[in-house]
Amino acid sequence: MQRRYISLVAAGVALGTTIALTGCGGTAGSDGVTLRLVAADYGNGAENSSQKYWDELADAFEAGNPGITVDVEVHSWKDVDRRVAEMVADGNAPDIAQIGAYADYAEQDRLYPVDELVKIPTQANFLPELSEAGQTERVQYGLPFAASTRLLFFNEELFSDAGIEPPQDWSQLRAAAERLKARGVKYPFALPLGSEESQAEAMIWMLSGGGGYRDRNGGSYEIDSERNIGTFTWLRDNLVGPGLTGPVAPGKLDRAQAFEAFTRGEVGMLSGHPTLMQRAEQKGIEVGMVPMPGVDGEARASMGVADWMMAFRQNGHRREIGRFLDFAYSDENVLEFSDRYDILPVTVSASEAMAADDEHKRLWKFLEALPTSELYPSGEVSWAKVSASVKRNIGDAVAPKGDPAAVLTRIANDAAKAESEADRR
Repeated sequence: MQRRYISLVAAGVALGTTIALTGCGGTAGSDGVTLRLVAADYGNGAENSSQKYWDELADAFEAGNPGITVDVEVHSWKDVDRRVAEMVADGNAPDIAQIGAYADYAEQDRLYPVDELVKIPTQANFLPELSEAGQTERVQYGLPFAASTRLLFFNEELFSDAGIEPPQDWSQLRAAAERLKARGVKYPFALPLGSEESQAEAMIWMLSGGGGYRDRNGGSYEIDSERNIGTFTWLRDNLVGPGLTGPVAPGKLDRAQAFEAFTRGEVGMLSGHPTLMQRAEQKGIEVGMVPMPGVDGEARASMGVADWMMAFRQNGHRREIGRFLDFAYSDENVLEFSDRYDILPVTVSASEAMAADDEHKRLWKFLEALPTSELYPSGEVSWAKVSASVKRNIGDAVAPKGDPAAVLTRIANDAAKAESEADRR
């Protein structure tokens, strides 16, 4: 576990203009409590690691809450879910975790319901669609922490040099990729279906092809539907097979690798979220963004992503956790995190502030897409296992000699097993 050795007095002075110090109140009765927080890293290196944000936030909180210490441990997205699962299995659950899924822990009665943690104004301020997504059996256990939507990113200079326009459907996307390849672009279309976050890339393409993980009414999984099979068959035959996805096989390409290649000017197109926009612009890449193309036009829905905060019961620190969360979800702190990592805020008031501020204009396209986007079925207890199966298998679906139907059926069988196990609990 990483410990912070920053002086609280110095931190209070240094952080007064960035992390809000107000609104945390006193902590009479909290004596010598240490909260352990495990969080995901939204940065792309030591320079902008989320460890810095959380350490600053913790120092500011401690300055106004004597008797409560917050220790923060940050892991990459590749490792954080697994790390928390190991801690829970070892009987050493953190007090707070900020990770990708909460439902399995909620079903095991390991989490505090949100209404037992935070004040009513805090809970009521979450965007409604995110509050709903944070519920299991109509009880909210997941506090949305960060949100984003996905758009098709393209390198404007490479497109201009090739004389092509942003694609509006799949046939135009393939034609654009062919032109880019002919001009020597290393990754005409980067398709990251490696283990890091392939459940997201897979969902983007499922929605683009008119499918999805579940049916439209939120019922059972339909991973091996005809539409989804058709989508991954198209990817295999029209992008991967002709060599339009670059030198690394999609099943071996992680999102971080694809994003880094984009910032180096080696990628013509890929699905991106707000953080990539900032990183690319810092490297001098002119970024264009359009809605994800569908089969015959714009995709029927964009993919939305919400990451989750949750509080474990094990150590009995409900009151102290609630104080920290109320502090973390103040507008000042929500917007500070959003500014640092180009992430969409998850509260109504912070979203309204962002929409009214021209300094955030470049995020408006993403913000506008959020209310109508589709999110993972994160409230399903089975989702963590389904997501893990997608990460293990989906790259095989688009391999040149792969069998999309067989791979999607394999994942669908894993999903059915996960649902059956959840029903038996």
